[in-house]
Amino acid sequence: MIMEEKKLRSLIPIQAEWSTPQLQENIASALDGTGPALSTSEISIDKIDKDIALVVNTSGSTGSTKPVAISKSALISSANASNKFLGAQIGDTWSLLLPTTHIAGLNVIIRATVLGTRVIDNRYTTSYQDADFVSIVPTQLYKAVNNDPKLLEHLSAAESVLVGGSHLDPKLKKEAETKHVKIVTTYGMTEMSGGCVYSQKPLEGVEFKLSNKGFIQLTGPMMATGYIDNQGKINPFTDNNWFTSSDIGEINNGLLKVVGRTDETIISGGENISLVFVESEIKKIYPDSEIIVFSLPDDKWGEKLCLGSSDDISLELIKSKLGSLLTPKQIFKFSPIPTTAIGKPDRIAASKLALKLGEKN
Repeated sequence: MIMEEKKLRSLIPIQAEWSTPQLQENIASALDGTGPALSTSEISIDKIDKDIALVVNTSGSTGSTKPVAISKSALISSANASNKFLGAQIGDTWSLLLPTTHIAGLNVIIRATVLGTRVIDNRYTTSYQDADFVSIVPTQLYKAVNNDPKLLEHLSAAESVLVGGSHLDPKLKKEAETKHVKIVTTYGMTEMSGGCVYSQKPLEGVEFKLSNKGFIQLTGPMMATGYIDNQGKINPFTDNNWFTSSDIGEINNGLLKVVGRTDETIISGGENISLVFVESEIKKIYPDSEIIVFSLPDDKWGEKLCLGSSDDISLELIKSKLGSLLTPKQIFKFSPIPTTAIGKPDRIAASKLALKLGEKN
């Protein structure tokens, strides 16, 4: 029997000089198969399986990036499920406030495309054009609530505001909601074509469960095809159709709570410490300060708990509130706080910056 040769399509990088309407047109062509597949970065291959529409790098906030191949059907399933959850109708609009180098920003364009509307690019303006739906990260919500009344007005005018990409502080969420921002929290990853759990509930077709180690596992029609290796081969994430994340979760009454990432937990002096938990507890003490909690290698502790901030922080005050175990061993002055392109706390960048600052002292 002669094996049928796999059908391929062209794969090109997204061009920096494309306008947002041009990018949306190219994404639409990638989705309907009339144009080439698109990659968010330069890649060693120029052909890919005909079913793949996008190759998107993972955010890399906790390590090296990986190119993820996402099919046309997965992207459309994700957009349709998102729009359905939110009650979005044909003709409704989406506001783009996220970078298009990541799945979250690309999804905003795709959701608008399936609704038959032009995405409204509000990234480089202070005169925001109103839209029915918006997607942002917690850093942007913090900015809106604390020092950007025009952005706050833009968010308040939307029917729903998706907030995801990193931990959303409950106090910030409550404060934004008192200012009439209708928040929908999101959880997901590039491997699941972005957010697939909204306000702790699965989108249509999505299922979640916990592994025997407590890792969040996900499946659904928006699951990406796999990672692309150096030879251009697409390797599936799994052989059982469930994607296992690096996140620890809890499930109560059908709702998924993300406890934290396993790679955001350190072992210091033989004790497990959640960086996300410590960060959230210190923010309760210093609610108006931007901080980041990270670790550095240490001979005594194995991993040393550290804190970065642009403000003056008292370790004595933190210790009096949280005790010795959860008190950082060292503070570094950062201005600004390191974040990834999508606004997640960049703990790796913080560690590298702290090491450089330490060398200067």
